[in-house]
Amino acid sequence: MIKERAGIQSVEVGFALLQVLGAADGPLMLRDLARAAGMSAAKAHRYLVSFQRLQLVVQDAATTRYDLGPAALKLGLASLERLDAVKLARERVARLMEEIGHTLALAVWGNHGPTIVHWEESPSAVTVNLRLGDVMPLLTSATGQCFAAYAPKEAIAPMLKEEMARAQKQGRADVPTTMAEVRALLDGVRQRGSARVVDTLLPGIVGFCVPVFDADGHMVLGIVSLGPAGVFDPEWGGAVDGPLRRAAAQLSSDLGHKG
Repeated sequence: MIKERAGIQSVEVGFALLQVLGAADGPLMLRDLARAAGMSAAKAHRYLVSFQRLQLVVQDAATTRYDLGPAALKLGLASLERLDAVKLARERVARLMEEIGHTLALAVWGNHGPTIVHWEESPSAVTVNLRLGDVMPLLTSATGQCFAAYAPKEAIAPMLKEEMARAQKQGRADVPTTMAEVRALLDGVRQRGSARVVDTLLPGIVGFCVPVFDADGHMVLGIVSLGPAGVFDPEWGGAVDGPLRRAAAQLSSDLGHKG
């Protein structure tokens, strides 16, 4: 029988609050957070005060709701970056950016969807309002479409329905409104091995995303490039899409993918 090593119980108890926030769809009131973590509001508040000092948790002054803070984001990104695929990709991003001349990003599937974990901005890039940790939509971003094409259907079905409903409410004609249209879109991504959006997520911006696979054939990473429509080649197999596909194929091969 292996003797269990001694730990600090209060750390383990308090961590339950961070787990609840990490799994939540958004910020939570104290009472709801405490209830989900299985502790009293008074007890939860004491932990949250300490977590706020460490920037693991932040509280919105207007709503009094709690959410994960910048320190939690840094820890999460650091963990994701230690994945072999991300590490290998980061080592190649600068060289790839020199070849295509446009901003590059790396994305992985996080708790809430495709998440940007690395950003390499071209010196000549226009300002784009995207940040590390941003979660990309499945239907209006090249990153989202790429991940959606290879994700288990049951994992993304609720997200797709929510995005389609939002698009219908906004009256958008550039977003699929039926599952048949979604299937056709994702079939196209798989057939080409690349996803593209033009003036969809951001006005005047073209974006490509190509998938990287591991030895088991699972998509573990998306390589993304984006730039202004006036100088960014939007053609399939063109000056941007071609190098991205070749880089993704080489990285997949280095990770053991035999496809």
